Amino acid sequence: MDFSQKMRRGRLFKNSIAFVLVVVSVCCMFAVIISMLRLPEVPMGNRAIGYNGIMKTRKVFEDGRIGKFGEMMVEMLPEDLAFTVFVPSEKAFERDLRLRVSDSLVAEKFNDTYAILSRILGFSAVPRTLLSVTVPFGKEISFDSVSGFGLYISKDLHGTLVVNRVRSQRVDLRSGEIVVHTMDGVIMDAEFEQSVQPDYSEEH
Repeated sequence: MDFSQKMRRGRLFKNSIAFVLVVVSVCCMFAVIISMLRLPEVPMGNRAIGYNGIMKTRKVFEDGRIGKFGEMMVEMLPEDLAFTVFVPSEKAFERDLRLRVSDSLVAEKFNDTYAILSRILGFSAVPRTLLSVTVPFGKEISFDSVSGFGLYISKDLHGTLVVNRVRSQRVDLRSGEIVVHTMDGVIMDAEFEQSVQPDYSEEH
């Protein structure tokens, strides 16, 4: 084989590698675009608001065990993928975030409520199935939430699930591939917690 033939084969090999890299890059970009299209959009105006001023969501739990805000959070996730969500109870939403279902029914406040729920979901959702029985006694396990926030999960002496020092109220509720644990508190980082603290000076 002379030098020119070697050069031609070398160029052909390099061109093949470049072609494969381009195909892989295009496939990756296509996958990212598809996954972005699956994400929920923040509703604009009245178009995304139901007859009573709040977004119409699929009925996640027939008996309302996780509350309206919990249903809205679960609705943001694709139901055919495995997720575990630590959803605040209705009382925790009101106590820690001053969110009330009656207030969120007002169209002007709905977008703000939806944005807050999106942030809470980012802190409290894990892209995997995590049932309470898989959490060992006497040992803390940790996972990153979908926003990269660290979740530290354990069980206390009574077998209650504890996540970042927030205790569970109900565990192992299912909606398709999604596992929901209701919590007696809101899981969030310190910066967001500071931003949602009520300004008591305005109340006097």
